Amino acid sequence: MLSTFRELRLAIGHVGFGMLLTSSSMDPLDFTARTGWTAKPQGLCQGEVCVPAPGSVKADGTLDATVIAERLRMPLVHDEAHGLWALGPASGGRALTTAVAPDPVLRDRNGDSFLLSSLRGRRVIMVAWASW
Repeated sequence: MLSTFRELRLAIGHVGFGMLLTSSSMDPLDFTARTGWTAKPQGLCQGEVCVPAPGSVKADGTLDATVIAERLRMPLVHDEAHGLWALGPASGGRALTTAVAPDPVLRDRNGDSFLLSSLRGRRVIMVAWASW
């Protein structure tokens, strides 16, 4: 059984790139290590993508999880009884984190494999179906 908050944080690791917090304040280096987002003067940045986030840096240099969650559309929940906050992974904020889509390998009606990119320039209709 996990006996300390530190052990709990180590146990969850980088699963989903979320964070477990004891307050709504976050250490900027920990935030960057866990999410890939960095607080810069121009806003919260990940690679070349920056999202304006006024008010995200507090006077003491820590980051305000409530502002960051709103700006990056990260889910944030607070368990008042246990004094914990959970900040989830970014879920499609105001900017794309990447514009590169994978090139899937598909099968034609004869069962032969081909890359979707081989159809570039042609009109394509993709139909997906699931039993659930």
